[in-house]
Amino acid sequence: MGGTKLSWFHLSMWYNSYTVRFHFDKGQSERLRVNPKRGIGFEEVQEVFVHHYLDQRLDWSEQYRAIGWVGQQLYTVIFEVREDEEGEHYHLVTLWRATKQEQELYEEYS
Repeated sequence: MGGTKLSWFHLSMWYNSYTVRFHFDKGQSERLRVNPKRGIGFEEVQEVFVHHYLDQRLDWSEQYRAIGWVGQQLYTVIFEVREDEEGEHYHLVTLWRATKQEQELYEEYS
């Protein structure tokens, strides 16, 4: 992100027995999976949403950040809440292994 400092605010989100749908670009998912700095695709990272820390960008309110576990690794997922004819879904934008700061946020708030 070119050295741009991102601003986020903490957001609590609880799920009451409804199914969350995910949409993503399958080509982007495969590129992330083969990237050694990422190591997984969007299919695997959906596990983050089982138990996660969530916040929202202050400067770009359409994007959210979820931090959570996939296996033994903490990951960060950037996503947008979108709507189509079937209702609301999460559009997964990108992902990475959680940074030290993101690990601390997860430990403090989740």
